[in-house]
Amino acid sequence: MHSKTILFPLALTVASASATTLLDLLQGQSQLSNLVTLLNAQPAVVSALTSATNITLLAPHNDALMTFLNSPAGTAAAATPGAVAALLEYHAINGVFKSTAFTSTPVFVSTLLTNTSFTNVTGGQVVEGVAQNGGVSIFSGLKAKSSVTTADLTFDGGVVHVIDTVLTIPPPISTTALANNLTTLASALNMTNLLQTVDTLPNITVFAPTNDAFAAISSTIQGLSSSQLESILEYHVVDGLGYSSRLSDMTVDTLEGSAVDVAVSGSKVVINDATVTVPDVIVANGVVHVIDNVLTIPSDGTPPSNSSKTIAPNGGASNGSSTTKPASGAVNLSFNVKQVCLAILATSVVSLVL
Repeated sequence: MHSKTILFPLALTVASASATTLLDLLQGQSQLSNLVTLLNAQPAVVSALTSATNITLLAPHNDALMTFLNSPAGTAAAATPGAVAALLEYHAINGVFKSTAFTSTPVFVSTLLTNTSFTNVTGGQVVEGVAQNGGVSIFSGLKAKSSVTTADLTFDGGVVHVIDTVLTIPPPISTTALANNLTTLASALNMTNLLQTVDTLPNITVFAPTNDAFAAISSTIQGLSSSQLESILEYHVVDGLGYSSRLSDMTVDTLEGSAVDVAVSGSKVVINDATVTVPDVIVANGVVHVIDNVLTIPSDGTPPSNSSKTIAPNGGASNGSSTTKPASGAVNLSFNVKQVCLAILATSVVSLVL
């Protein structure tokens, strides 16, 4: 009886002594000293990270952080209220994802970034994780790629992966379109006054035709009224977060009111008669898939299938939901993100991984 009474508190003492906090782990990694310094200047973020359980921290190493902080994007972030905190929150994933959890099928996992000045998706902005070339790659805004260089550093609240570049907070669709050479789409959205709608409507999927796709029907477009062009563009916007790994053979409603057919065969995704050429460009309020044709609204206004659906914010499908345009007084969340991302574009950092 006495031995049990003594051993139990002893066991608690040993367990407590062996526990490693997130800050203990970070401070013990010399390659993360710049991150520790940055975190020390953001006490609210530190509090959120240390109080969270079951998280995965994507930790940029010293060189990655210095490259970012010395770039126009880093300067813009430092000058934008809340941007540095938002950036750090974007590096913290909800859930514990060890390196073996990532496969060749992309997963889209939410982060602690919920600040509505920088994101407008339910449950926190996401990153894409995928196993590539024997390692793990993380994709963020503007399809920026970060590679895990040191994996599976564990602490008592989760796991840390060291990455070689700073993630990019996904910018609004308008900024993303310009960055991905979708200039015709950006111009058309601006001409029809839909730009604010697609930048602020929460939890959406946009099928974005390339410049060549628009050029192929230029004679048709030139004969359209502004309202007709607006309807065509609305037909490319779907309610819900349709990341590629969540798509299946389905028919989904659009902002225009008609529906589109989605067909999936392996990694190939076809929307009506348009093929997705660049999937999963994460944006501030959802996801963009670049397609090779402009979608045509059915002449009778009815979908090819009788069971149209809407992709729910969490990626599932729900029957009969409708896509609703934002009220005219909708808050424009894109200003702060644009400041940071336009600084990237100004120095041709579209192809640069921050």
